[in-house]
Amino acid sequence: MTALAVGLMSGTSLDGLDAALVRIVDQHDVELLAFRSREFEAAERSEIMLAISNGSARDLALLDVRLGELFADAALTLLESAGRKPAELSFVATHGQTVWHEPGVATLQLGNPAVIAERLGVRVVSDFRSRDVAAGGQGAPLVPIADVNLFGHADHGRALLNIGGMANVTWVPRRGLSDGVIAFDTGPGMAVIDAAVRELVSGMTFDAGGELASCGNCEGAVVSEVLDHPFFRQPPPKSTGREEFGVEIASSLIQRARSVRQGATVEDCLATAVEVTARSIAMAVGQWLPQAVGSDLVVSGGGARNSALMNSLAAKLSGWSVNSFDEEFFDGDAKEAVAFAYLGWLALAGKFGNVPGATGAKGPRILGSVTPS
Repeated sequence: MTALAVGLMSGTSLDGLDAALVRIVDQHDVELLAFRSREFEAAERSEIMLAISNGSARDLALLDVRLGELFADAALTLLESAGRKPAELSFVATHGQTVWHEPGVATLQLGNPAVIAERLGVRVVSDFRSRDVAAGGQGAPLVPIADVNLFGHADHGRALLNIGGMANVTWVPRRGLSDGVIAFDTGPGMAVIDAAVRELVSGMTFDAGGELASCGNCEGAVVSEVLDHPFFRQPPPKSTGREEFGVEIASSLIQRARSVRQGATVEDCLATAVEVTARSIAMAVGQWLPQAVGSDLVVSGGGARNSALMNSLAAKLSGWSVNSFDEEFFDGDAKEAVAFAYLGWLALAGKFGNVPGATGAKGPRILGSVTPS
């Protein structure tokens, strides 16, 4: 069934809301028509982080409604900019904002779908992760189904790396072929780096382009200490979040860098945080992914715009052809919003949305709950 839909996404990086307008023709044909990203204001980001770290039931309930309003507004703004009306949509699919993710146990995303349905007058598909968790899975990563059907290479194996708040990678043997797919979170993406920026530089939320980190010297001993975390020794399938790699890890990294070497600068601390992400990704790729002849690695997400991180990755993955998702497909920042629109289409079509080999679920499941228009 051909559908016009909006996909909504807010990741663990807490940088803002992404909204993608897509046309879905069939299981292998999705077109991005328009995309907008709305940054969180400082007060909004603080509200979310406080709720994650120490929110009461009332705090979480109010934030759920507040985020629902923000998601609805993001969708309406996108439609207006594209010259479209809500009545033209078949559905809206929203990932929501993760406030808790305990792999294989529980996962919670806020952004009330009833509020979105009420404001747009359109049915909403949401809560994609819970069914996979109930089926014994990690509830993540969920983008691999889109990687397999939309972004894999037609002729050879391809790794698709997304560096958001966390970093995750999918190995696709061939486009449309789910047998042999490997997908998992590699560990921190930008979450530790951005948390370090916020702690070290007043008024800054991220290191644009990795300019500060590029001027620093990495403290290798500190990187090794962080990479001793048991998560990195676990085999796939596995997933993680800010509960493991967030503000606390960033603060500890800064303290250790400054204790190892007196006079360690802001730039040195950020270079160290970047190296944690780069080395953890390279370790995971080298240990768990096959490298067939002609295979390439396509990078998307906010980390793809951090030159310090990308330069370090390219040096560590010299055996791979490392390319930008933007060059192969469309704006890589839109990828996850497009993927969740696609997951919404699969749910409404009665098709499976998870890849059990990626999440560890007992089997394929239809994901998502539907809120009527």
